[in-house]
Formats: sequence, structure tokens, C-alpha cells
Amino acid sequence: MPVVPGRRGAITFFVIFGVCLVALAGALSAGWMVMTWERVAPLLLGVIVFAAIITGLILNTTFLVREIKRNEQHDAFVNAVTHELKTPVTSIRLHLETLLSREGSLTEAKRREFYGVMLEDSNRLLQTIEQVLNTGQASSTPLHLERHDLTSLVEECVTFTRTRLHLADASLRLAAGGGVEVVGDRNELRGAIVNLLDNAVKFSGDHVDVAVAVAREGDRAIVRVRDSGPGLPASEAKRIFKRFYRVPGPLTQRVKGTGLGLFIVQSAAKRHGGRAYAESAGLGSGSTFCLELPAAPPLASA
Repeated sequence: MPVVPGRRGAITFFVIFGVCLVALAGALSAGWMVMTWERVAPLLLGVIVFAAIITGLILNTTFLVREIKRNEQHDAFVNAVTHELKTPVTSIRLHLETLLSREGSLTEAKRREFYGVMLEDSNRLLQTIEQVLNTGQASSTPLHLERHDLTSLVEECVTFTRTRLHLADASLRLAAGGGVEVVGDRNELRGAIVNLLDNAVKFSGDHVDVAVAVAREGDRAIVRVRDSGPGLPASEAKRIFKRFYRVPGPLTQRVKGTGLGLFIVQSAAKRHGGRAYAESAGLGSGSTFCLELPAAPPLASA
């Protein structure tokens, strides 16, 4: 992936800076050898300058390592988005070509089947586009704050996900609970909840078993989505909410995605004064992803 001009300039500066530091370190070492060790002032000066050079080298190396990792994440993102865009487009085109070339030989049932597949692929394509757009616009779009029943909103998202992914009620279920209200932007909260559900279903494998619960704990409203997937190492619990980040491993390689879903969840939570976090007992134990928001204050009585 080509580096943008701003980042290219920063990398060039730090590379030149590192070369200069190395040259200065060499010159200092050569000069040190001709100095007399009896002179304290040059010795102290040399120690200070050398320490500054070493510090600069460490900072420079740290920056370069971060840039390399960021470039790798961006490359992985481009590859993932390319696949997520290309696959449904290819499928839609293939079905359209079949409909055109075999117009007279296809039964009505087969036509309706093709239409359904193309509609699903279109929805998948639209979802990927919306994910990318939401990531770029999340921090700049003003929130349209209203009072919402969080339980009803989660129930709507669960029904939508079941329908879109053709899941049985038992595979994705919402625990019954009392009404919990929040003040927030409906579209942004809905997007965050749907991303949580999609993530849980995606990593459940062939046997989807996802439980969703909404609860009020003190002044916080919490949506918990528990899956029976591969679980998470403790070291990955915070990293998975970073932009483009995907947990390394064979399962992640098999499951396609953009690495943006959980980042969108975290961004929405922060913009509403809350947080998103993950809990897991370890590999093979499943995971619980939580969206925590400030609960709405009670309505003033008339």
C-alpha cells in the first residue's frame, strides 16, 4: 500500500535523523578515544551527549516499528475490503449473466432464488460500504440525541440480524429484561449493536450460539453479547477495538472482515460517554462483548 505524503515525509525525516545520530555517535566515539580520561568535564559532556544519542535512536526505532506495523495493518485492511467488495459484486454479476444467457430455460422458482442471492449480496456490499464510511465520519458527524428504550433497540437489532443471516431464534436469543433507557443517537447506537451481533455470529463458526442481555447497573446501561466462539487471550482484549486490528491466528484468517466493526462499537461508546470492552476466560471459552452507556436519568414527575 503506498504511503501518503504526510506519513512519507515523517518517515523520511526520522530515517535521516537516525542516520545523523549514528554518524554523531561514531564521531563521539572516535573523539573520546583521543581525550584524556583525567578531564572530568569532557567525560561528563560525552556521557550526556551519548545518552541523548541513544535515547534518540530508541525513539527513532520505536517510531519506525510503529510505522511498519501501521502499514501492515493498512495493507491487511485494503486486502480485506477488496475481498469484501469484490466477492458480492462477482456473485451478482455471475447470477445476472446466468439470468440473461438462460432467460427462457430458468423456472420461476430458480429466478426467485437468484434474485434472493443477489439481494443478499447487495446487502453485504452495502454493509461493507457503510462500515468504511461510518469509520471516517464517526468523529465529525454531530449526534442526534434522543431518549431511547435500549431493550427495545437491542430487540430490533437481534430480529434484524436473525433475518439477514437466516438464524433460528435459539441461535441468537435475547434474555427477557426490564426497560433500560439511554440518551443517544439512534442510528449510531443501532450500528454499534449490530456490529457486536455480527462479530459474535461471525466468530461462532458453524454452530451459532449467541446470548444477548440488557441490564442496568447503577447509573450505567450495559448490553452484553456472549458467544461460544474461540475466546480471547487476555493480551488481545483491548487491542481488538483498535482500527484495522484483527487477532492473529488461523481462525481470523478464515473469517473475512475489515477490522472495523469493533472499532465502530468503541467509537460510538466513547461519543456517548461510555465504553466497549471484552471479557473471556481464555482460548476455547467463548467471549462476552459489552457496550456500556450512561443510563438515562429518571423522567421528572409531573
